[in-house]
Amino acid sequence: MSQILVKNIGLLVTNNPSLGSTQLGILKNAALLAENGQITWVGDSQSAPTAQNVIDADGKCVIPGFVDSHTHLIFAGDRSNEFSARMAGQSYAAGGIADTVTKTRAATDDDLLANANRLMHESLNSGTTTIEIKSGYGLTVIDEERSLKIAKQLTPETTFLGAHVVPSEFKAKSNDYVDLVCGQMLNQAKPYAKWIDVFCDRGAFTPEQGRKILTAGIAAGLKPRIHANQLEQGDAVALAVELGCASVDHLTYFKQSDIEKLANSKTVATLLPGAEFSTRSKYPDARKLIDAGITVAIASDCNPGSSYTTSMPLMIALAVREMFFTPEQALWSATKGGALALQREDVGHLSIGAKADFVILRESSYIHLAYRPGVNLVEQVFLHGKSI
Repeated sequence: MSQILVKNIGLLVTNNPSLGSTQLGILKNAALLAENGQITWVGDSQSAPTAQNVIDADGKCVIPGFVDSHTHLIFAGDRSNEFSARMAGQSYAAGGIADTVTKTRAATDDDLLANANRLMHESLNSGTTTIEIKSGYGLTVIDEERSLKIAKQLTPETTFLGAHVVPSEFKAKSNDYVDLVCGQMLNQAKPYAKWIDVFCDRGAFTPEQGRKILTAGIAAGLKPRIHANQLEQGDAVALAVELGCASVDHLTYFKQSDIEKLANSKTVATLLPGAEFSTRSKYPDARKLIDAGITVAIASDCNPGSSYTTSMPLMIALAVREMFFTPEQALWSATKGGALALQREDVGHLSIGAKADFVILRESSYIHLAYRPGVNLVEQVFLHGKSI
């Protein structure tokens, strides 16, 4: 049996309010024991049990590993020229995805896996221990299938996003493409996917098309989630709640009726501050969602066009500075909130029975994640109870 005890933790964030103060379940002068990859004991450091391996946290802060519930890691090439043009004044449009589609189709499986592995390594080293990966840069039956096969080698949280945008060969024939997504593409993709997603926004798919795609995915046994309201106000939130989507993602724009619908649902609102940062768009005000009792997550949206970063600490800093989260709310949303967006109960917290996925920070408080933006504050990452 493998054991590891981390003791002398100055501040332990458990995300279990029954274990400590506030929503973060904070314990001071704490310790945790992991056995065979699971948390088996949490409590005061002076009362800690003995263990085979002991790590002295020396008063530092320990937090759950970040849960990044929205990424697009299966792609080839980059769009740095597009980013440069935006910074010079051009506006963001979903059409830029077509460039990545061309490069991804031309890439080998080995190339796509190597690039995704590189980004996974980045992500893990910055504290992310659970990650979701979407397809969506193939947009043919064979390329969506192989994208998901590659993604499934890296995470169980795989999402079929054949409905990312309408590919150029179906220009002016979007309904024909929707039929392909709902038919042969879905049939080939579903053995490798847990989730189905659709980009329901200007330049992508209409709510009616989104309904057809998500309904087909649900009938095929996939769980629904949705991209909504990144580029303009739309009706996708109502669709998401109606269909019981686990998460509605982006929400750069939302209205009062959206807030009311989400507040009376189990759908998580996943905000993606990296997208606003990289497209120079307005940031949504998370306070309106949180104050309404809506469950809010934060994710990286890592992709080559509109948020080319794997850093969840950066997402926390942006969420606090630009979206009006408190540091406590941002950390919770980047851990427990992300877990809820993936409907996972075993990650995002450090209660007994949870996976032993946690991070030792170089500082004494999680507040430094927002207070010291751009600084690597991750001292050590543990995945399933083992230091990476």
